[in-house]
Amino acid sequence: MSDFKLLIGGKLVAGDQTMDVINPATEEVLAKCPRASKAQLNEAVAAAKAAFPAWAATPIAERKKALGAIADIIEANAAELARLLTQEQGKPIGDATGEVYGTAAFFRYFTMLDLPVKVIDDSENRRVEAHRKPLGVIGAIVPWNFPLILMAFKVPPALLAGNTLVVKPAPTTPLATLKLGELIKDALPAGVINFITDANDLGGELTAHPDVRKISFTGSTATGAKVMAGAAATLKRITLELGGNDAGIVLDDVDPKTAAPQLFQSAFQNNGQVCIAMKRLYVHESIYDEMCDELAKIADAAIVGNGLEQGTQLGPLQNKMQFEKVKELLDDAKKTGKVIAGGTVPDQAGYFIKPTIVRDITDGARLVDEEQFGPVLPVIKYSDPEDAVARANASPYGLGGSIWATDLDRAYKLAEKMESGSVWVNKHAELAPNIPFGGSKMSGIGTELGEEGLAEFTQLKIINIAR
Repeated sequence: MSDFKLLIGGKLVAGDQTMDVINPATEEVLAKCPRASKAQLNEAVAAAKAAFPAWAATPIAERKKALGAIADIIEANAAELARLLTQEQGKPIGDATGEVYGTAAFFRYFTMLDLPVKVIDDSENRRVEAHRKPLGVIGAIVPWNFPLILMAFKVPPALLAGNTLVVKPAPTTPLATLKLGELIKDALPAGVINFITDANDLGGELTAHPDVRKISFTGSTATGAKVMAGAAATLKRITLELGGNDAGIVLDDVDPKTAAPQLFQSAFQNNGQVCIAMKRLYVHESIYDEMCDELAKIADAAIVGNGLEQGTQLGPLQNKMQFEKVKELLDDAKKTGKVIAGGTVPDQAGYFIKPTIVRDITDGARLVDEEQFGPVLPVIKYSDPEDAVARANASPYGLGGSIWATDLDRAYKLAEKMESGSVWVNKHAELAPNIPFGGSKMSGIGTELGEEGLAEFTQLKIINIAR
């Protein structure tokens, strides 16, 4: 594979340099990928800036039509995009196919929204209107765990609002994104959307660029802090969707056999590489042993392998750096808890770790306090539900959380006390394009998705008329 190109100003161009993209299931080079230079980044921003006035003036009905056309293109090329996604990201082909169709659905959702003028006051003395205007050039920085659908958290609302974009995928997962750029090249006027790549060296340049008016970033909290600092000099608007250490709390009226499969899926989907995956599980002491046993059975039965192989349920970790980090946390967990499933690294090529359940571990252990972002789940015993909520809230993160119970009133009262942007009851990590999503504390700033997420790509403008 070597036919990937950047999209700058409506033209497919080679990078000034190239870089290798590794298949995490084999550790072999999957493709030579273009790598943009700083000069090419500047060209992309200039192209987006030049395209902005005409795109902002395009009627919203036409902008919606373009989003619908992109959704159609994604669906028509789903098989190719999904295979690329599996090869570069590692996830099973069924999951990759779901991500591709989900990406199309997110584009299509935003065709149903509008930005109407809101009349705040229409009285004898004045008329006051609230208008939503586009900001200008948006920098969209996308991580490696869900390269396409997280891009679709940003691109459709930005385009609908009348902005233009420079999109930068993660260095380890650029291929499906670049292929999408090639496919939609003619679906939008030249320069409205641009795709560049880097080797983790252009993020700061994009964030600080004087002609970029907003950065929408999904990634780690540490990098999010750098984005925030980089945006400060030009007072850019920012939306940051950052790390999480989501807690699930299982109450004493739950049947472990019934709940365990859902809990396992909540923690291990995409191999645990989900910002809102359940990353620590608090289980009441009365059902603790049975719940641990049920989770261990599911983990032991899970099929781990190359995402292109039939029957694979969990693929590899996406990259070597994350692989080494999870191994380090796993080694520490063996000292601070008891591994009852998994805990091994297969002797084979690829960044594989068997799904692991750790019991008899508690707050203060690294696996509990840190975001593992991998297939290792600590299960923590508690006695008092109020104490479990307090322990869940003690984290500096606050992205998501969940309460699991038969008594929904009891669960709701505890959910109200959880300090996180989203709280689920008897489920975890459910997202939809019409449901606003964002974090509290060190898990982020701002909101994505829904009408609230669309508004974040606009400038509120008040027109106040005397009568």
